[in-house]
Formats: sequence, structure tokens, C-alpha cells
Amino acid sequence: MTTRGIPKAFIKPAGHNPVITSIYTADPSAHVWEDGRIYIYASHDIDPPRGCDLMDAYHVFSSNDLVNWVDEGEILHSRDVAWGRPEGGFMWAPDCAYKNGTYYFYYPHPSGSDWNDTWKIGVATSDKPASGFVDQGYIEGLGGFAMIDPCVFVDDDSRAYMYYGGGSKCQGGELSEDMMSIKGSMQDMTGLEDFHEAAWVFKRGGLYYLTYADNLEDNNRMRYATSRHPLGPWTYQGIFLEPTGCSTTHGSVVEYKGQWYLFYHNQDISGHGNLRSVCIDSLHFNDDGTIQTVVQTKNGVKSVGEAPEAEVSAYYAASVSTTGGGAEVTGGSGAEAVVRGLDAEGAYCEFGGVDGGSGGRAALYIHYGTEEALAKLNLTVNGHDYTLINAPGTGSTRTVGVASFTVRLQPGMRNTIRLTGGHGRIVVGGLSVSRFEE
Repeated sequence: MTTRGIPKAFIKPAGHNPVITSIYTADPSAHVWEDGRIYIYASHDIDPPRGCDLMDAYHVFSSNDLVNWVDEGEILHSRDVAWGRPEGGFMWAPDCAYKNGTYYFYYPHPSGSDWNDTWKIGVATSDKPASGFVDQGYIEGLGGFAMIDPCVFVDDDSRAYMYYGGGSKCQGGELSEDMMSIKGSMQDMTGLEDFHEAAWVFKRGGLYYLTYADNLEDNNRMRYATSRHPLGPWTYQGIFLEPTGCSTTHGSVVEYKGQWYLFYHNQDISGHGNLRSVCIDSLHFNDDGTIQTVVQTKNGVKSVGEAPEAEVSAYYAASVSTTGGGAEVTGGSGAEAVVRGLDAEGAYCEFGGVDGGSGGRAALYIHYGTEEALAKLNLTVNGHDYTLINAPGTGSTRTVGVASFTVRLQPGMRNTIRLTGGHGRIVVGGLSVSRFEE
């Protein structure tokens, strides 16, 4: 059993879009599992951006209230895929399904260097919703040119269906009991207008909905169709999400605690189409079952529960860090101490002897302050370069901001965490560690 929560001092009282800010995430696939929590399975946009070819790993986030999200950590990387493209990358929009005690994680990935002609749909499995996934290969017979974005829908009768597509082609078919092969063959989903990619299927009141991204140039919208059968034929219904300001769109629709929500992405934090961020807004239906146009908001959604608290395993103040490259600790050795000078390229602060307990996943919470709209810190743990961590503006250099990221720590007090600057003026007040209990 995993204790998931956020240290009390970091719990947010209200929502805000985007909801995931520490790293760039896109293509959110949201699910509610038996533990009552809601999970987002997301692709990870790599910063600095070059293109979608760099997307190399998947992260999972979970919440009990839709406002406070726990980074569950990375669950699959291209290096874990033995059959995949030798150059890695191209870990695009995923999905997850649960059946008979097993979580099945589906993802598109090329098997060859000629990436767009060699797409396959991979499957990784675990007995836990957010860790322990092991790649099992790919679904035979699926894939080919531009066929991406798998979605798996498990119906009330436990029959499961796979949907995917790209390049104006959408297909669906029934999965076998093993959840890793197709029963019969895939068939074209008919009745869709201007299908591009990002198929998602859900059911409400006996009616099946298929949502997807359209082809509007540089401003994809989300459209949908309905059917009385999980494989159609489909009746086109219209557009329910207008452009988000991002050239791509991708979403999932989920009911949680009696209310329906749309999970989608935009580029509000970065202003860059390859650095996207997950958002959530309420979704409403008309009496006839049609979907009302979703109102995109900055405030996001309200809390629908009490965020569980997690104990801070250890706190490391700025005063105990070592610095270099022009960074220095100022303010003495007490609680007022902060690391300054991190705006210089190569400047860093490093925390040694970080306690990893018995080893495994741990959430890192970086206490910071910045007057810039967005600063960044490069995170290195035990010599491994993880990523750039976003530090959205706090309006001052008081360390009232928190950026979080989940990593794997070694057992004992032999972990070293380095934060390297050069990406905006920022001060660091300390580092909190919250270990996961498996």
C-alpha cells in the first residue's frame, strides 16, 4: 500500500490552470480507480524543446480533490522498451486500463528509425496503478503509418475496446481477455467529421461518446460523436472545446465524485507548442445528452475533497547546502538563509547526505522565490540529470513557492541532490523530502 499525500504546508486551498506546473505534461489520460483517487497518465514534454521526437517518458499524477496533485514519478521510459526505436524518443499520448487485478498501460512507440511508418502500440503491466510497470511487448496487428494515441474503454460488462488513429483515420476493435491482443480485427469508426487524432471513449447513461482532435491548422479543436454501440456507427455531434492557444489538443473526459470533467492541455506557462501543461475544467451535458461547449478557465476546478497529508521525511535548509559557480548562501545559518546567485549559468546548490530511507520513490519539494514570470532549475540526483524544473513566479524573492518532482533515491543517507541555475533569477530556501511508503 502506498501512502500518497502532500506535506500540509504545501496543500493548495483552491484550483488553478494549468494544474501540473513543475514539469511540462501533455495528452492527459484520466482514470478513477478502486482506491477512489483520480490518476492522470501523461506524456512528458522535454525542456528545452526541440520537437515531439524528444518525448521520452511517462509520468503519473494522482489526487483526491482535483486541486492538489501528487507526482507519482516516471513509470516508463523508452530505454525500458527492448523492441523500440533505437534512438528512443516518440513516447506519445498513452492510456491505462484496469481488469482482473492488473493495470494495463498502453502507449504508442515506433519500432524503427523510420518513426512514422513503424508505429506500434506497446503494453506495460503492473499490479499497482502508478509504479512497477514492466513492458510486455506490443499488440500484434496494430500500428503502421500515423496510427497513434491508444485509448482503451472497459464497458459495464467487462468487455474492453481499443481505439486509436491518426492521419484522418480512426479505428476500433474489441480486446481479447488477455488485454494484449485484438479479438477479430479492427474496423474503421464511421460517422466522424474531420478526425485528426486523440481518440477517447467514455459512456454516460447508456450512450457512448467518442471525442477527438480535429485538423484546424495550428489550432486543433476537440469534437465528438455518439453511438448506442461501443464500435459505432457514430453520429457526429459537433465541437465542444475551442482552441486552447496551442497548436495541438488532446483530452479525456471523466466523472469524479458526481461531476464530469475535461482534462486537456495548453501552453500557457511556456508559450511554446512543444512545452505543454495539463488543465482541468468542468464539463456539462444538455438534457438530450449533447455536450455543452467547455468554458476554459484560469481558476480551474474547485476542490472536491480533503487533500491527504504526507509527512516530510526530512528537510534540508539552504544553510546546509554547498554552492558553486557564483551561487552563495546568504542570510546566516538560520531559517532566513537562502541561496542566491542562481541566475548565473552553471551556478548551483547541492544537498548531500539526503536520507533515502530504505530506498525507492520520494517526492522532492523545492522551496523557492522568484520575481520572474517563470524561472527554472535543473535537477540532478546522484549524478543523473532528470529535467528542468519549472518555478512559476511568486512575485518576490521570499521563498513561498514550491516546485515538486518525484525521483528514486538510494537507501540510506548517501543521496546527493543538485539544483543548477542559469535559467532566471531565483532564490532557494531549502529542500523537503517526502518518501513514499510502499
